[in-house]
Amino acid sequence: MPTRILPAIGDVDAVRSITTLLSQLPDAEPVLPVTDSTMLVDTLARLAAESVDELPEIVVVHERIGPVPALELIREVALRFPAVGVILVSSDAGPGLFAAAMDAGARGLVTLPLGYEELANRVQAVAQWSVGVRRHLGHGGEVFGGVGGSVVTVSGAKGGVGATLTAIQLALAAQASGRSTALVDMDLQTGDVASYLDIQFRRSVVDLAAISDISPRILAEAVFRHDSGVALLLAPGDGERGEEVTDRAARQIVSALRSRYEVVVIDCGAQLSGAGAAAVEMAERALLVTTPDVVAVRAAKRTVRMWDRLQIRKAEETTVVVNRHTRATEIQPPLIQRITGTAVAGTAIPANFKELQGAVDSGRVHQLDSKGVVKQAMWTLAAELELVRVPEGAQRGGRLRGDRGSVSFRRRGRDG
Repeated sequence: MPTRILPAIGDVDAVRSITTLLSQLPDAEPVLPVTDSTMLVDTLARLAAESVDELPEIVVVHERIGPVPALELIREVALRFPAVGVILVSSDAGPGLFAAAMDAGARGLVTLPLGYEELANRVQAVAQWSVGVRRHLGHGGEVFGGVGGSVVTVSGAKGGVGATLTAIQLALAAQASGRSTALVDMDLQTGDVASYLDIQFRRSVVDLAAISDISPRILAEAVFRHDSGVALLLAPGDGERGEEVTDRAARQIVSALRSRYEVVVIDCGAQLSGAGAAAVEMAERALLVTTPDVVAVRAAKRTVRMWDRLQIRKAEETTVVVNRHTRATEIQPPLIQRITGTAVAGTAIPANFKELQGAVDSGRVHQLDSKGVVKQAMWTLAAELELVRVPEGAQRGGRLRGDRGSVSFRRRGRDG
């Protein structure tokens, strides 16, 4: 079977020389080149909408592609089209660029000027990888067939503000609406998802850290299938092992989950790690949970500024969720929005620990009463974030069916 290769090259002379060389490779089938990053993503999206089998096995990205820089483009292709292998063509053969390209999701780096043997060997290796990925995706049983699921991270402004409970309820709401959902505990030293759900487990996110090609089978062996249907990828029982999950490993793990599940919710905790930073950077939505008190709001502001300084996330790309909200408090969501410079979710979660205490103490937070105001607010938040599948014909003020009874939700815009 011929290997379909899509060149993404902005330079006219480079297009001619690269396509000529590609056409000389055995079993290679170069397709019509695209000349910029927008055309590449649009072309792949159109082909993926027809079928994964319509996608080319390989995309060759030239270092001078634009307007999106080559590494950013590679990262987007790797995330949205995980069955496509990307080769970067560059005049820089240094280890720094090689590492950056691999971190972005490239399957190989070929240096300019192109040599036949180097290009042929790399194309052959990447083609075999792409075929293997598609074979796994075709026999995965529960594999999500889209071009990429939605990744949402949940971080705490400080410890104890309710980030883990929020992440769990968002995942439960998405799963209950019929969307295949994974919940990842990326709070690697002190993660409590397993405790909140009272489960015993053997495998954790650490078991995937050293694996470069995470197949659906390997991923399925690492996750714990909860009674609710949510797939859990848990933090290690021994917190010191969390250091094994590097930012590069986190990117690979999130990419693998994104290709298999429609919704991926990641609990990043309150302490920033390299893995957590990578997850926040990759997410479509990054939530920062705070309570309406001076200490927590100041911590939220520090976190937002730190993310911006480290170029992880801009303030305007972050959504603050206000937990334990009451009308009596002096610090209300509009003030938090002004202080942090972020968007603030339209749904605030009310303070009602009495509703939560029994479920938290027994590790049964998945069995919160659906009539409770806290659960209703969290599931309304899931609808606001577009994590749930809204039934066809549902109107504002509809009901989202949960594990016990039903939960009200209102459809909102992305920023509340």
